[in-house]
Amino acid sequence: MTLLIDGNIVLDVLAKREPHFEDSTRIWKMCETGLAKGRISALTFANLVYVMRKEFDAEKVRVVFEKLSLIFQFEDLNVTDIRTAADMRWRDFEDAIQAATAKRIHADYIITRNVKDFTDSEIPALTPSAFLAMRDF
Repeated sequence: MTLLIDGNIVLDVLAKREPHFEDSTRIWKMCETGLAKGRISALTFANLVYVMRKEFDAEKVRVVFEKLSLIFQFEDLNVTDIRTAADMRWRDFEDAIQAATAKRIHADYIITRNVKDFTDSEIPALTPSAFLAMRDF
């Protein structure tokens, strides 16, 4: 099973954001142990570095990237994803890129806390808690 992991899930774990930390950590562990194939868009990583720019110096960016690479596979952002997202005409272009990437990589689910932003996605979006409940992990 392939999961496209949205940035808010990565931030939940990196920043230990409550009350989301536990369920997001369980998703990470599933990917780390091979119960799921976790994928992260290269765009998501760039966005994370921007959001956490006050906490991330150049060395921290490198370390976080290396650690995430041990658990997740990074998916390149390509022009096809951008074109597909533009054609979708969603209000939030970054979410459209996530949905386009999920479709291209044949993800089974997008794991996000912003499910409402993916109502028109061809790939179903679930919160970590909804995914875990559905799978009974």
